[in-house]
This record gives sequence, structure tokens and C-alpha cells, in this order.
Amino acid sequence: MNDAPYFASLGRALAEAGRYQPTLVIDRDRLDANADIVARRKPPERALRLVDKSLAVPELLARLMTRLQTNKVMSFHLPIARAVLAAHANVEILFGKPMPTAALRQALAHATTLERQALSLRTVHLVDSAERLAAYAELAASLDIDLRVAAEIDVGMHRGGFSSPEALRSAFAARRNSRIRLEGVMGYEAHIAKIPGFVGGATGERARVLDRYKAFVAVLSPDEHRILNIGGSNTALGYGPDLATEISMGSAFLKPTDFDSKELTELAPALFIATPILKRVTAQLPGPSFLTKLMQTLGKFPREGCFLYGGKWMATAVHPPGMRENLLWGHSSNQQFMALPDGSPVREGDFAFLRPSQSEAVLQQFGAIAVYSDGRIVEDWMPLPPG
Repeated sequence: MNDAPYFASLGRALAEAGRYQPTLVIDRDRLDANADIVARRKPPERALRLVDKSLAVPELLARLMTRLQTNKVMSFHLPIARAVLAAHANVEILFGKPMPTAALRQALAHATTLERQALSLRTVHLVDSAERLAAYAELAASLDIDLRVAAEIDVGMHRGGFSSPEALRSAFAARRNSRIRLEGVMGYEAHIAKIPGFVGGATGERARVLDRYKAFVAVLSPDEHRILNIGGSNTALGYGPDLATEISMGSAFLKPTDFDSKELTELAPALFIATPILKRVTAQLPGPSFLTKLMQTLGKFPREGCFLYGGKWMATAVHPPGMRENLLWGHSSNQQFMALPDGSPVREGDFAFLRPSQSEAVLQQFGAIAVYSDGRIVEDWMPLPPG
């Protein structure tokens, strides 16, 4: 991205708002547009489940839930799940990874009556093996509650989950009279885009994923089809009206750099790190002066550079044009050195902008998030605490 007028406007908005320190910015107009594109592209019969680890800001999650008309959330961390359940009386949470049995027991044991009801009635817990299913069944019986569950199934990513339809059916048949109610399956397949062409590439792997998915669904009874979940931000929009009843997406709405995929070409980046440029310098390496001249002659070190307020983020510089990291200087979380092209007009006090590689965790690193709309910073959104 090299959109100088856009970043000039964003810099003016930050200056007018007095944001002279590292700040995370969400472009609300782009966020809304991205949500509208997703709503238009997904099959109308397929529900959308929002991934809270990638959208861990209450106002952000609420805005997307309203705009996309969904009450479905996928959660990956008990404290965040509990915060989302408390904030939204009608939300339904599906865990995207199995919670440790001891952690779930502790959460339920220390929960209020309302919290326990939410973790039982409005939460679908994920089980990935016969052993975890047995542990959850024992937990439910000991606390005299019912637990709704979905089965994590391995559709090709090999990160765990039931490895075959037979293993899934056998595990639940052994627990048929327990306090556990199976409601469906979750198959994650983020590996699809990484399959090399000589073994069929993404197209071939997506077909194999669907075949595996259908084989798992085939062993479910009709009342276990309520949640047939598939997809992630980089894959979910590539499915037609297949078996799944819902897709999961999160990071796509903000589009950090890890999501610059062919499938998400229509979406615009809506998340940036903004930080003041502390110093404009004639670049020089520590040590003897001939070392700097040698590295510059070899093209390994710039002639001009700057230092940022902060640094060492999971992010790529996008403005000013040509600004980039330099491997010889390395990283600093205090004052990050950045190389500049010869003749760059960068000055001390200008804003530098970087695109995070992900929204997960990054949203919770900067405190109040500046929300940008129509040329101004219009509000602050506070992220959820990490835990």
C-alpha cells in the first residue's frame, strides 16, 4: 500500500486528536465496507460466526454483530468468552479450541448462577478426543449440569481433533446417556492455501477437505447437525452451498497483512499502527566509519534513516513511501531504526504507519484504539484485557 493522501489525512486526524504516541487505529468506514462485502459474498443460507480473538474489542465485536445480523461468536479464551457472554444476552459461543478440563471446572465452580447458565446453555464446548469427552462428561455429572459440545474434526490440517468418522461415532456412542449433548462439528482448514501445486494446490486440497468433512457429517444423527462449522478468514468465502451450516471469520474485517490473500482481494486494510517519527538522521552504523561506507557501497545499509517512537511490532511499514526495516541495525521496541530512500521528505514529527500482520493479540497491545471515520478520530474503543 502506498496511498499518500490517505495517510496524510490519517496523520492530520491523529494530530488534531493529540495522539503523539504509538497508537492503534481502526478505519471504521473501511471496516463497515468490509463487513458489507462479506455479507454480500457469503451464501445467504450460511450463518456467520465472528472470531473474538481477532476482534477482541467490545465495540468492534458489537458493531460487526449488528451490521452482519449475527449472534454467533467463536471464542478461544475463557476470560474473553465470559466477557462476551456478559455483554451480549443473546450471544451463542462456540469454542474454537478445547479448553483444559481443569480450567473449565474452575470457571464453572467460581461462576455466579447466571455465569454458569451462560457457560452451560449459551456455550458450545469443543471436544477433540474420547479422553476429553470422558473428562467433560465427568465434569458435567459432578456439577449436575448439561454441556453442549461440538467435535473438533481433522479435515487435513492435522492439528488435532478426531482423526476419523469412526473414532468420532465410537466416542460419542460410549457417552450416549451422559450430560453431554453433541450439536455438530468444527473443521478448521487454514492449511488449504499452503498446499503446493504439485499435489493439487489449494483447489485440490479444498476438494479433499470437503470430502473428509462430508464423511464426518455422515455419521452424525439429524439432531447433531445444528452446528456444522468450517472455515477461517482466508478460506471461508471460497465455499459454495456445501454441507456446512456456518463459517467463521474474524481478522478479515480488519485485513492485516497475513490476510492479503486472493480470496480477500476486495477487502481493504482497516487496521494500522501509527507512531511519531522521533528523529530524522544521516544513517551511520556504530563502530568505525569505514564500516558504514562499506555496507552502503554493498547496498546493505541506507544513507538516510529515521527512528520511530516504539517499534518491534508484528507489522510492516506502509508509509512514508520507501520506509523499511534494516537488518544490520535490527529491531528495537524503544526506538526502531527505519531506512529511508535518498531524498525522502520525512521530517521529525511526521507520523509513520505500519500494517500489523495479525489482529489477534495486537489489538490488546496499545490501550485505547483510535477510531477513524470521515477524516477524523471520532471515538476510542478499549480492547478486552488479555486475560
